[in-house]
Amino acid sequence: MKQSPLLLSGILLAAMLQAAHAAETVSAADRAFVAKVSQGGMFEVKLGQLASDQGAAQDIKDQGTTEAHDHGLVGDSLKSIASDAGITFPDTLNPQFQRQLDGLKAMSGPSFDNAYVHAMEVIHVKDGAAFATEAASGTNPKLRAFARETHRIVERHLGELHGAGPEAK
Repeated sequence: MKQSPLLLSGILLAAMLQAAHAAETVSAADRAFVAKVSQGGMFEVKLGQLASDQGAAQDIKDQGTTEAHDHGLVGDSLKSIASDAGITFPDTLNPQFQRQLDGLKAMSGPSFDNAYVHAMEVIHVKDGAAFATEAASGTNPKLRAFARETHRIVERHLGELHGAGPEAK
């Protein structure tokens, strides 16, 4: 069935208006939030995978598996919301996080476990603050709801980190 050029133009215009509206509901702070926490989340996934493979203590391996799983799901959700809002989502770690990950890859034993817990605590505190701010003052309703829910996950992970590793024994 042949579509009329007028109908196709109307469909295209409606799609463009919807995309423009989505972009309008995203502030510079929303974009900065996505940029920041997408990097932190990717780092947590990669570091969690590393800990599950190279952790010395079983609780570090288990915690790494949890981090990789949870933040993988969180990252997928954020990527979907960001895409719908017209926000570019990175697919690689920035140089700072990559250097940090590379440094941790070179470690082993209890020194790796301690460095892992410390790195995870630091990123969870930073990202937790970003989630709390976005939940309170973000302009995009989907990002606000995402931030509110994810902040609870970050807080739970911080509690788990305090019980992990050689220093907790």
